[in-house]
Amino acid sequence: MTALAAALFWAALAIIAYTYVGYPIRLAFLSRLRRGHRVGDVISAVDVVIAAYNEQDHIAQKLENTLALDYPADMLGIIVVTDGSSDATPDIVRRYADRGVLLVHQPERQGKTAALARALPHLQGEAILFTDANCALPAQTVRRMVRHLADPKVGGVSGVKRVGQAGASEGENLYWLYEGWLKALDSRFGSVMGAPGEIWLARREAYRPPPPDILLDDFYASVEMVTRGWRVVYEPDALSLEPASPTLGAEWRRRVRNAAGGWQAVLRLTNIWRGGAPLLFQYLSHRVLRWMVVPLLLPLVLITNLLLLPETQYLVLLGIQLLFYSAGLAGWLLVRNERRAGLLAAPLAVCMFNAAALVGGWRYLRGQYTVLWPKVRS
Repeated sequence: MTALAAALFWAALAIIAYTYVGYPIRLAFLSRLRRGHRVGDVISAVDVVIAAYNEQDHIAQKLENTLALDYPADMLGIIVVTDGSSDATPDIVRRYADRGVLLVHQPERQGKTAALARALPHLQGEAILFTDANCALPAQTVRRMVRHLADPKVGGVSGVKRVGQAGASEGENLYWLYEGWLKALDSRFGSVMGAPGEIWLARREAYRPPPPDILLDDFYASVEMVTRGWRVVYEPDALSLEPASPTLGAEWRRRVRNAAGGWQAVLRLTNIWRGGAPLLFQYLSHRVLRWMVVPLLLPLVLITNLLLLPETQYLVLLGIQLLFYSAGLAGWLLVRNERRAGLLAAPLAVCMFNAAALVGGWRYLRGQYTVLWPKVRS
């Protein structure tokens, strides 16, 4: 029993270390051996697509921000889908009709993926910029993203998500900084493993709408594109700026629903092997291990560590684990009491991410999910 516990402990610890540290280091080395992609001064017609459900508090500001983008007005279309909205969102969008904003609306709400698909017949540009109603884009965003389409093999461009500074967002920002570093490495090696729905650009001919029951439309569509031979690259200067989750509860619900969508996408993208060995290496290392395997291994490491006591090395390793989880708990208590987590934001983020992955995965496997997600801003 002791030998089995030791084997499980060290194997699980090695996989966790590889996922968070080993994979980025290996990718940094391998990416130096790969060719980059062509970037040029390109001006393509772009349709900005915004899915806005009950966004009356944000939609006017979003449209003003979009209309102010530094891009030729005759090359930029704006389409807002407000399906199911029961507030003033559709009426506010109608006021912008004379400025070229197109409203797509139906009383029935079918989810974000279905809403985005309803916008497709109205597209006229060569590229589609997907963005959310509650985020702002810097003026140069479209130019910075479109220039990657100079390479005919590039089918999509991922931007960067940034959230406002608030207690519940400290860990989220740390996560996105880490994720941005990985995206830059992934992009140099081959393709990014998923684009954020807040800001990503798709070449129209490369984009295929996901099935209507998909929860993470951005991740599914961008990775599915790669399986068909397209490349999705990273633009670090294309930012999406949005408010932070106001409470830990809101942040937790957002992470759980994203985790459910992550499990769904991994289990549905069964043709990932068609993209070749490099894509499979990235996908398994960056997504499958991080979303589905590591969250299961973390409690396994703790349990097997307890079984291996009282050897000195395992006492030390148990102490490190307990210290880490205590730091995460302390960070949670600070944020819950509306104080900044500071250095404790990192352990808090790791703990929340992996706990949410377990809960979200369990809910998905039990069928406890819906494409009609409630808002989580309060």
